Amino acid sequence: MNQEDYAPEEAYEAESAAEDDAEATRRDAGEAESSRASRGWWDRNADEYQSEHGAFLGDDRFVWGPEGLDEAEAALLGPAASLKGKDVLEIGAGAAQCSRWLAAQGARPVALDLSHRQLQHALRIGGSDMPAARLVEADAARLPFRDGSFDLACSAYGAVPFVADPVNVMREVRRVLRPGGRWVFSVTHPIRWAFPDEPGPEGLSVAASYFDRTPYVEQDEQGRAVYVEHHRTLGDRVRDVVAGGFRLVDLVEPEWPAWNSQEWGGWSPLRGNLIPGTAIFVCERD
Repeated sequence: MNQEDYAPEEAYEAESAAEDDAEATRRDAGEAESSRASRGWWDRNADEYQSEHGAFLGDDRFVWGPEGLDEAEAALLGPAASLKGKDVLEIGAGAAQCSRWLAAQGARPVALDLSHRQLQHALRIGGSDMPAARLVEADAARLPFRDGSFDLACSAYGAVPFVADPVNVMREVRRVLRPGGRWVFSVTHPIRWAFPDEPGPEGLSVAASYFDRTPYVEQDEQGRAVYVEHHRTLGDRVRDVVAGGFRLVDLVEPEWPAWNSQEWGGWSPLRGNLIPGTAIFVCERD
């Protein structure tokens, strides 16, 4: 991937127009359809996402979610000093902000994302200097690495919420980790699926069954999915981790900090002070 691949945006206008007319529904969506929809959605929306959230995410900051929990303080991957010399895989890296922070600690990160456009933003932010992280465009369900290539793996809201078969992703991550490797990933807290995705008071009343695992799908006029997100209960996520061959070390539910006044979609100080918005799973490969 070359830095000159990045250019200002006319390429996705037609697709974005179709997305504006998308119908929201709940229906089944398999692995291939979910992957195709995610790649297209992130390619079309990467510019807006980075423009809207880039300041909060920073260029080289490792944030686990909208609450603003910072890896520099949380040390879920281990103390910062212990990261030096470690091979780290970031899955669903977006513009590789987390990988850039890892590189600053002396780690050797690889930033993987399904979206070509997101990785173009990683090149834009990285500038013309030697890249802090190796960038790889690939699907999390089919990691293009040899067995035992990494010491650590991480994902901040990347890949896991958008795949139809999360156990397959867990097994792939386990395969590329060395024995004793740690795998830490964050997702929307499952309880959020029972509430409307609204930051204000209307988002505080239960509106759907927490136990309904039917995926949320936005589809075009032909019924083709343009966005898919999969719901798993908290228990499902734990079972997925175990079925993937990991031991669950910790489950972190960040509280909303007093300093954070921003709204991010359905995340807000109002809701964050009452219900959890993010779940972070800290896992280890035996």
